[in-house]
Amino acid sequence: MLPSRNDRLIWELDWNLLRTFVVIAEVKSITRAAERLNLKQPSVSNALRRLEARLGRKLVERDATRFELTDVGRLLYEQSVEVFGTISQLPLLMRGVSDDVTGHVTIALASHVVSPLLDRALGDFHRTYPRASITLSVAPSVEVTKQVRERRASFGICLVSQRDPALDYLAFYREFFGFFCGPGHRLYGRQNLTLADLEGESSVSFQTDHISDALRPVALLRSEAKLDANVVGVSSSLEEVRRMILAGLGIGPLPLHVARRDVADGLLWPLPPYAALPAIDIYLLTNAEKVLNRAERALIGTLTDLIEQTPFDDRTYGA
Repeated sequence: MLPSRNDRLIWELDWNLLRTFVVIAEVKSITRAAERLNLKQPSVSNALRRLEARLGRKLVERDATRFELTDVGRLLYEQSVEVFGTISQLPLLMRGVSDDVTGHVTIALASHVVSPLLDRALGDFHRTYPRASITLSVAPSVEVTKQVRERRASFGICLVSQRDPALDYLAFYREFFGFFCGPGHRLYGRQNLTLADLEGESSVSFQTDHISDALRPVALLRSEAKLDANVVGVSSSLEEVRRMILAGLGIGPLPLHVARRDVADGLLWPLPPYAALPAIDIYLLTNAEKVLNRAERALIGTLTDLIEQTPFDDRTYGA
């Protein structure tokens, strides 16, 4: 569709001609307008002619003794003054608009989300937008997914067993799980153990440690090790699974990179298998239907950029 004549006027009009015309109308003289605009008189006269030609209407009636705006000229002057008055307010208006990003971000995440990328994203975000606030809500992975789907969370970070078609998934990092025991366990400190040494041992684990759930590889390994089928303690929280291991309730699975410090401090002892350990992928979940505030958009952008800029091998922990 071709633009209308009025549309062409809006987009093709040289606004400098309007500025010149406003000055001409105010001082009622081409000569004085040229002096105010610091231009030569022929330039101002030519600007007036160009504007009249573009509009197709006479704007000024003038001769040696008189200078008057036509009816169209008065209308154009009045409207132009309003336009330039609005523009003149922009610096003042913009001073009242802060560039600071404010708003609140709610992150739903599984309890065993441990990644330097997340820590870096949070730190960078706070340094850049110190007036924004954040809530970290820890929940089972299925609840994290639900919160993101229902738009109660800005985004989520968790394990995934089945993908929700309403959400977008980005592989965040990969971690490897191993078995550990606490100082009071009979296998603590023993070298050269094999998987057969774990047979019949009591165990603790995560609620998602099932064949049909997110920790399926861990469940398969537990079955292969022939641990006691009756799991004596479960939790959705890594800290509570760790607590039960330390308390001696049984052998339990933990991400290698999370348990590394406890192993170095003598609080946990790594158990077989020592190779070909189950790998678990952690995902960033977002909902395209959620209306995001500036803070949410900024943090999601910061985290996504870090993930995409970091090779997957550098996002693989404990291999």
